[in-house]
Amino acid sequence: MTILRGGTRTLKSSPEQTMDASVGQPSSRPLWIMGIPLALYVVMLVGKGGDYSVLVDFVLAELAGLATVVVCWTAVRRADYVRREVTLAAAAVTCNFLGDVSFTISTRFLGGPGSPSVADLFYLAFYGLILASLFVTARRQLRRVPWAAFLNSAVGSVSVAAFMAVLLNPVLVSASAEPVSLETLVNLAYPMLDLLLIAAIAGVAALYGRHAGRAWVSLIGGLVVYAGADVAYALLDGGYSLGTLLDASWAIGLALIAVWVDRASYPVVAAPREPNGVMAFVVPAIATAAGLGILVYATQNHISALAIGLASVTLALAVIPMISRERGLNHLSRTDDLTGLPNRRAMYSDVAARLASDRKQGSALLLLDLDRFKEVNDSLGHDAGDRLLVQVGVRLARELGPLDLLARLGGDEFAILVARNRDGEASALADRLRAALAVPFTLEGISLQTSVSIGIALYPSHGRDLGALMRKADTAMYVAKSTGSGFHVYQSDDDRHSEVRLRTLQELREALVQDQLTLHYQPRIDLDTSEIHAAEARIRWNHPVRGLLHPSEFVDLVEDAGLVRALSEALLVQALDQAAAWRDRGLDLGVAIRLPQAALIDAGLPEHLGAMIANRALPPFVLTLEISEEFLLADQSRARAVLNRLRGQGVRMSIDDFGTGYSSLALLRDLAIDELRLDESFIVAMGHDERSSTLVNSAIALAHSLGLRMVAEGVDSDEAYEALVRFGCDSAQGSLLCVPLPATEFDAWLTARLVAEQTRE
Repeated sequence: MTILRGGTRTLKSSPEQTMDASVGQPSSRPLWIMGIPLALYVVMLVGKGGDYSVLVDFVLAELAGLATVVVCWTAVRRADYVRREVTLAAAAVTCNFLGDVSFTISTRFLGGPGSPSVADLFYLAFYGLILASLFVTARRQLRRVPWAAFLNSAVGSVSVAAFMAVLLNPVLVSASAEPVSLETLVNLAYPMLDLLLIAAIAGVAALYGRHAGRAWVSLIGGLVVYAGADVAYALLDGGYSLGTLLDASWAIGLALIAVWVDRASYPVVAAPREPNGVMAFVVPAIATAAGLGILVYATQNHISALAIGLASVTLALAVIPMISRERGLNHLSRTDDLTGLPNRRAMYSDVAARLASDRKQGSALLLLDLDRFKEVNDSLGHDAGDRLLVQVGVRLARELGPLDLLARLGGDEFAILVARNRDGEASALADRLRAALAVPFTLEGISLQTSVSIGIALYPSHGRDLGALMRKADTAMYVAKSTGSGFHVYQSDDDRHSEVRLRTLQELREALVQDQLTLHYQPRIDLDTSEIHAAEARIRWNHPVRGLLHPSEFVDLVEDAGLVRALSEALLVQALDQAAAWRDRGLDLGVAIRLPQAALIDAGLPEHLGAMIANRALPPFVLTLEISEEFLLADQSRARAVLNRLRGQGVRMSIDDFGTGYSSLALLRDLAIDELRLDESFIVAMGHDERSSTLVNSAIALAHSLGLRMVAEGVDSDEAYEALVRFGCDSAQGSLLCVPLPATEFDAWLTARLVAEQTRE
């Protein structure tokens, strides 16, 4: 909030605002007051030649100086609150004006100023006041200046000071060679203060760089012109004479300082920024070159100890940002950008040393992989997935000891090196880690529960280097994932399973290309009419070596192979083409199919599926998608959105393996479901377990009460079939009726059944 005359208003600043940003537009009237007499003085000074003129060198010169004083104190009076840097700068300009008046009067009218003189007191006061003004400004900004920017400023300042010490070497050597007196000290003070002033200018320039505003450019330019005139004065061989063009340099420098004072009296809002990448390297590089150049020059020429000392300090300061950047780059190269944990590079770098020092105690390497993490990215977006990984890293770290090493290897994989492992400790830690991650996470307002599979390899029994341990832990982790055990300690037999898995992954990719994956169809019989209205499509793999493989032998590898989308597309094409072929033959048969769970969260599935059905001129209800209870329970809001969009395309929905999960009445009530598929485990038990019969009867009644159809799976006996008819079940499928058959054999079976029915009639 910025306070202004007449009220208050909020000042919003963008990152591009600079130090001269202010509320409203500063008035240009004070600058005209100063600019007109200054311009007149400079023009008259150039035109008059070398002779002294009272009108030009006294009247106009002091009038221009007085105008700068008026502008400065007008700015001080204008400010709504005391700004010490503005007041100090105004006082500095005033002291210089008084020094000029005193020097001119004593030189032209009183026979000489003497040494030291009253003018010297005013001039020296100017240096002190203007440096104090810069110090006050810097002190206010230092708390907002990044360390790198401050260091760049210091390096630039000292390097310029070293260069100026070399440039002013004759003056410094001459002054220091004279006997110590007040006059000598005053003569030595001027070059030293000029050196300090130029160093301060360099520091400000390095601090703000290209982000300095116009007001700061005015200040820097004014001080450079003023100090340059001082240096030229100090190096003049023929001595200084009043009324030359050198006098205009001081006048112009002071006018530029007055411009800064005028602009600085307005409220400012911006601060120095972190130096950009170029400045971060350019300033130390130039400073280092300057320092080295001065020291080399000192080996061939006599220069002051001050110049040598400043050059040495420059080199020392210039090394600091280089070391700091090197350490920063090394840290970044070993740190995971997302979680802040050590990355794979750090893991491989640190573990070798740890293992070498831990041969007797023994260690354990745990490799962790989040289960179904891809579903989070696909359904909630990668931002949500990233936040989940960060939270997972925090939870894992809480369970570890101070000597344990946790790293993120990439994706959803983490690794933990457990120091000083004893029997069973790694397994106990794996249990704790799984329990910690089982607590639901909250992402995008959704409570999400995840699980993790952990592979464990022991050092030194399973390997004596990280590479061997990683391979064994990776093998054990996939055993844990495939068996659903949660974690697994590596065993020698696991290698055989790992080889089979890798070979199967490659063969699965080839199977899709070579059309080895096909659908077998099992009829679904209407228990009321004994007619067949639909068939369930079940995937099979015609493996060229291993023969016909069932889904349990390869479907779990589909996601690992990155084939979910390709497999789903192939299954839908086959199923819908078969439904179209049946319809062309006059058979009104629907087809039910179960897609991989990850395919159901594909945002483009509903519309794509609707287009596939429409392209074959099929009614939408010809297709039924079977969905697991696990998918529904994982995220009900997401499941509801998916089901609603699919239903919007006319596709029917069925809950598969009903009764094996944890379905609730609210779930059945709220979701867009058409039918339930009762798991075969209940049907098989009906013949010898009265309670199973009761549960089946109750489930059928529940489905009907909710307006849903009930389909019974695994019907393999006449007793079960008759019981289902008696309970009012809608449809059934199983080996009693027909086993799953390839499309051609299913068609033959269907034809034979129709012929038999016609014969009976």
